[in-house]
Amino acid sequence: MDPVVSTAWLADRLGEVRVVDGSWHMPAEARDGRAEYLQRHIPGAVFFDIDHVADHDTDLPHMLPTPEAFAQAAGELGLSRDADIVVYDVHGIRSAARVWWTLRAMGYANVRVLDGGLRKWLAEGRPVEAGDAAPSPVVVAPRFDPDLVRSAADVNAILQSGSAQMLDARSAARFRGDAPEPRAGLRSGHMPGAANLPWEQVIAEDGTLRPAAGLKSVFEQAGIDLAKPIVTTCGSGVTASVLALALARLGRDRTAVYDGSWSEWGGLADTPVVTGA
Repeated sequence: MDPVVSTAWLADRLGEVRVVDGSWHMPAEARDGRAEYLQRHIPGAVFFDIDHVADHDTDLPHMLPTPEAFAQAAGELGLSRDADIVVYDVHGIRSAARVWWTLRAMGYANVRVLDGGLRKWLAEGRPVEAGDAAPSPVVVAPRFDPDLVRSAADVNAILQSGSAQMLDARSAARFRGDAPEPRAGLRSGHMPGAANLPWEQVIAEDGTLRPAAGLKSVFEQAGIDLAKPIVTTCGSGVTASVLALALARLGRDRTAVYDGSWSEWGGLADTPVVTGA
């Protein structure tokens, strides 16, 4: 199943599927996802705040909460496991991929991303509404799929064994260590042996996901063997999910994401870090 759906597909099914606004912005962007949602969103959409539905016992950004905490939050948003769920964001495809991955890691099978997001939806003159949604709460049983998530300990083991390819979605300058990290206190560079594929390379100019042939090419140019295990990483687990979404379009729908990503790895004193290409 393709992990994205078109704006036309969603327009034909408004009221039949659960729509989720997963918009999130980097702190430097000085934008408020929830405030923008209240001003304008796809009809019927609920707002999923990745910083709120998160582990608040860590100082790492938007880490996965416990399955129990997630189930409670998802139930309050009316996100039944039986529903077909479509997630979008205002950029095209960015943080929606993180919500897609989060839902799947928490046992949701029927979740996809709106190709081109709100940006494309608005460009086509499709309907929007304002205000907050009032979803009917549902009971959600906690579930967790550990195969889709990797920890720092897991990544350390991968680097030692070579059991998977680490693929970093950050910019080439950050990957090389030529540009500072946007979060204070983090070392610059990358994990030894990791490959680099800046996430924007899997997105077309109109904000949609590139076709499968184009995606295959960019992954191969990054030195990735699509027949072998891959774990994606980035700054905080958001754009790593974009690469996981792109891999799902290529049939690799079980790609794991390193949840803590560089926000964790670059802040630890004993994790290996290298610089350069």
